[in-house]
Amino acid sequence: MSGFDLNKLMQQASAMQQQMEQAREELAGETVEASAGGGMVTVKATGAGEITEVKIAKEAIDPDDPEMLEDTIVAAVNEALRAAENLAQTKLGGAVGGLDLPPGLGLPGL
Repeated sequence: MSGFDLNKLMQQASAMQQQMEQAREELAGETVEASAGGGMVTVKATGAGEITEVKIAKEAIDPDDPEMLEDTIVAAVNEALRAAENLAQTKLGGAVGGLDLPPGLGLPGL
């Protein structure tokens, strides 16, 4: 590994950590929204994956079929969480892109 500069790598890792922390803070302030059942159930979540709101249209409430409403809520929550995860990957992906690792260093996840 000739030409490998550990100090430079540590500086890059520190900068990356700061960028990731800033991106996480931004994510917590952003909101995504998803719906299911033709808009009968709407769920909002933060970019950090925290559910902040669930709205259920009164037409979605059928006392004879509570399972349908349950399934619709689960579908909307899962879609909102997927949207939050996609937002997080978009924001956090840029934070790790600038790390200059030597080939074969073998750091998993980077």
